[in-house]
Amino acid sequence: MSTDVKDQAAVEDRLWKEIEDERTVMLGVVGADAQHFQPMTAFVERETNDVWFFTYKDTDLAEAAQGGASAMMTFQQDKIQACVGGRLSVQHDTERMNRYWNAHVAAWYPEGKDDPRLTMLRLNCEDAQVWITDAGPVKYGWEVTRANATHTTPDLGGRADLNLQ
Repeated sequence: MSTDVKDQAAVEDRLWKEIEDERTVMLGVVGADAQHFQPMTAFVERETNDVWFFTYKDTDLAEAAQGGASAMMTFQQDKIQACVGGRLSVQHDTERMNRYWNAHVAAWYPEGKDDPRLTMLRLNCEDAQVWITDAGPVKYGWEVTRANATHTTPDLGGRADLNLQ
């Protein structure tokens, strides 16, 4: 799948599609309350640029997100890497819990979606940096060889800066 990094709409569409397909991201709070990023299952709402996550109320992430916190979400696949910034908040949203509850989520929350400790986090995405390459192993090898022979850098893709507000 070729994506022109100058086409902001195409890059944003590809970012959300890849996250929707894979679902696993790394999420963490940044700034004064910074902590290690954690793997989380992401549920994308493209129309609002929000990403939702299940968690328990007493987790480090939920406690740090009380009242809103600066956060980052990172995502990586073979041909796309991204870092998305925004505001993370705790939202006890039973409608979304019902919408996104599935066997994968249930495996992590054995008491079920009615567990009073269960809540959701909402990342309101503000911006992103996305790196995209369409180079497979042959093109990668060719570009590294060409770059070394011509004293240039490999042409393996590009970076896009997205404003998601």
